[in-house]
Amino acid sequence: MNKITNTTKRNTLFKVTLFCLSFLFLQINSYSQDGKKLFKANCAACHSVGSNKVVGPGLQGISEKYDREWLGKWIKNSGDLIASGDGDAKAIFEEYNKVIMPPQPVDDSQIDAILEYISNPSDGEAGPVADVAGASNVVVEEDNSTMVYIFAAAILLLVILVFTLNRTGLFLREAVAKNEGQEYTGPTTLWQSFRELMRKNQGIVAAVIIVLFFGGLLDLMDGAFKIGVHQGYKPEQPIKFSHKIHAGDDKIDCNYCHSSARHSKTSGIPSLNVCMNCHKAIDGSSGKTFMYDGKQYSMTEEIQKIYDYLDYDKETQTYGDNPTPVKWVKVHNLPDHVFFSHEQHVTVGEQKCQTCHGPVEEMEVVDQHAPLTMKWCVECHKETAVSTEGNGYYEEMHKRMTPEFKDKVMGDGVLTVKENGGWECAKCHY
Repeated sequence: MNKITNTTKRNTLFKVTLFCLSFLFLQINSYSQDGKKLFKANCAACHSVGSNKVVGPGLQGISEKYDREWLGKWIKNSGDLIASGDGDAKAIFEEYNKVIMPPQPVDDSQIDAILEYISNPSDGEAGPVADVAGASNVVVEEDNSTMVYIFAAAILLLVILVFTLNRTGLFLREAVAKNEGQEYTGPTTLWQSFRELMRKNQGIVAAVIIVLFFGGLLDLMDGAFKIGVHQGYKPEQPIKFSHKIHAGDDKIDCNYCHSSARHSKTSGIPSLNVCMNCHKAIDGSSGKTFMYDGKQYSMTEEIQKIYDYLDYDKETQTYGDNPTPVKWVKVHNLPDHVFFSHEQHVTVGEQKCQTCHGPVEEMEVVDQHAPLTMKWCVECHKETAVSTEGNGYYEEMHKRMTPEFKDKVMGDGVLTVKENGGWECAKCHY
């Protein structure tokens, strides 16, 4: 009878352990297959799930337009697909000004998850709700706290289950010993029972420890790769300035406000004098409201903040003697050991602001859209073609190249930033 009881307890422990391992696997797998998170991390900087164009085309209906195998090749390495002479790949390359999409670090299962999310973008998304003025475009962020409660409840139930099974097993063993007229000498507490189970099931215990160790190590490595990565950072600003209104609706060129981006290392923060070029006339007296971070604000109040900082009286159109600076909060921060020049990318490289900053013209509140990691930068340098047409510097450089080197670099008809020295350490870390 004791042998049967011990066997039953081993089977029970095995089932409980299997349940725990399965739950852990499902949690890790569900995280890696979250199409929405994968899309935002790898695709949203250049694409929307709708039909509107950002930097690249909108992806609505992409799975119907191209087959899954072709999409997998394109996502993993569009440059190789273009070089292979594929007709669709070459057509996209030509349509989008010969800019090559950087290879994406995703596997086949993650690509499936991304494509599924693109096909069904509403799944798991919060729907619009009306605001106080009756608007229907206020998006409610999804609440992830429910999953935390479910996970905590599952752990609690597991603890209760283990405790109940243990007490039941001890009761049965004591009853059997008493029925047979023997003195019970086995464990009498949960801790003693636990030690006995570990001693008799060392193989399972070792397997659990190994899984927990490597699972924890994987989680630690994943966390380490995110140190210093502030993708999605969206700080509160002193003035509710909507880029969607200015760059999107009013179509003001980014370089009008950030004029130093064309000839300086930094893009610069526009002074309020630049704002006053328009807001001397547009003073908010119309009483209009606008959306900012899902909430409605008064245009009159926000424009008045500009006047207050400048100590400006809009009635007399005169400036006072007590202006104060606006303490804007910087969104994009690179490490001190990294050199980055806006002039090199905007003027020489002819890159659009959206390449790094995402669809700013659609943002009510600007956030850090791209990860801005070294990997992200070097992958872009690997695939981005240098515009050499009409540039005397490159014409002269090509003349001086030896035939062997010219064939090596220009054999595919494309000179990439990498081939032009864009992977040299001193370019960014001098």
